[in-house]
Amino acid sequence: MSRVKNFLALCATALATMGLVKSQGTAPGRTHTLTGNVRYHQAFHSKILNNDRDVEVYLPPDYDKNNNKRYPVLYLQDGQNLFDGATSFVPGQEWRVDETAQSLIVAGKIEPLIIVGINNAGKDRANEYTPAEDTKYKAGGQADLYGRMLVEELKPFIDTNYRTLKDVAHTGIGGSSLGGLVSMYLGVKYKNVFSKVAVVSPAVWWADNQIVHYIDALPKKPKLRIWLDIGTKEGGSADDAKKATDGARLLREALLKKGWHEGDDLKYLEADGAEHNERAWAARTDQILEYLFPK
Repeated sequence: MSRVKNFLALCATALATMGLVKSQGTAPGRTHTLTGNVRYHQAFHSKILNNDRDVEVYLPPDYDKNNNKRYPVLYLQDGQNLFDGATSFVPGQEWRVDETAQSLIVAGKIEPLIIVGINNAGKDRANEYTPAEDTKYKAGGQADLYGRMLVEELKPFIDTNYRTLKDVAHTGIGGSSLGGLVSMYLGVKYKNVFSKVAVVSPAVWWADNQIVHYIDALPKKPKLRIWLDIGTKEGGSADDAKKATDGARLLREALLKKGWHEGDDLKYLEADGAEHNERAWAARTDQILEYLFPK
């Protein structure tokens, strides 16, 4: 996709979303689409980042039925767009993570899990979700601080307030676009915290493919189960789509060279005809959950 167009679109998304965060992202006239037991934590404060954000927590159907049972946890970026059409950037278009998880758990296709939606920081989204500065845009490079917030502040909060399985084997991270980029980066950096990573439509192009170079430079392959995907029509033109696909393929090749094996600890998908939006990601959320949290 065109890097300039994509970056401007990301900034527009961030600014619009920032305006929604103030009241759990609910704009007048929007209809809520929540399914199951979703709890809100408004204005979660980070001392590390010196900012606040809302956090949404989806709980599995049997959570309140067995007080002794503990659950794995998946942390997802861009929480505004995961569960509720009333808070999503495009009205009514959300990942349908709650509906999909609920259905798969009831059907016995995935293990019951807790899913934590971490709202983005609006105008600071591009900075927090990128591990390096992109000199072309003079932005980015706060992913290390964002990672510290997640690992040192948010995860302890979730582990204290919910019945979680705290160990690395039961903890995952994921996101799309820049959220996919930061999830790939933090999954590798915090290999003792996360063992499952959903890298959805990642913005591999950021800072001249910095994430590919980061994987190439790893001294040793960490034990991570990775879902990586891209749509074949991400962008406004055939050239844009080719650039997006080429970036995902570069990342896939870097992972394979480092020792990941498709069919074992790496799943790569090119979604035919899929665009770069919540509707496209919702269409493959079931596959992502089934791969990362199989029954």
